[in-house]
Amino acid sequence: MNSVGEACTDMKREYDQCFNRWFAENFLKGDQGGDPCTESFKRYQRCVQTAIKEKDIPVDGVEFMGPNKDKPES
Repeated sequence: MNSVGEACTDMKREYDQCFNRWFAENFLKGDQGGDPCTESFKRYQRCVQTAIKEKDIPVDGVEFMGPNKDKPES
C-alpha cells in the first residue's frame, strides 16, 4: 500500500520491512527490547505530516499514535 504522500512511499516500505523483521525475529520470541525502527518511523512520520499539510487534508480532532505516545484508554 502506498503512502498518503507519493514521496513517502519508499520511507513507508523501509519502516514496514524493519518493523516486520523486528516483530517476527525479536518481539514474538520474547525479546521486547528497544525498537530499532524508531528513526525510520520518525522520518516517515515527518514526511506524512508534510504531505498532509501540502494536500490540505483536515486532521482536526484526530489523535496520532507513535513512539513514546500513550495509547488511548478503552
